[in-house]
Amino acid sequence: MFRLLFLLPIILCLGWCFFLRHHGVPIKKGKRGFVYILAFSTFVLGFFILMMQITEFTPSEF
Repeated sequence: MFRLLFLLPIILCLGWCFFLRHHGVPIKKGKRGFVYILAFSTFVLGFFILMMQITEFTPSEF
């Protein structure tokens, strides 16, 4: 699962882009949404990294 975590912001950004196009909103006006998506994805990634450090998880154990 950790290997695929980088897909989270890509999929969310693509979904946001399709949403904007469907509703006829220019990409430039939806820029704030992309910033929110990237901030959320960074938070999730940071949380998982913190949990891995706290539990001393090593990928070879998986």
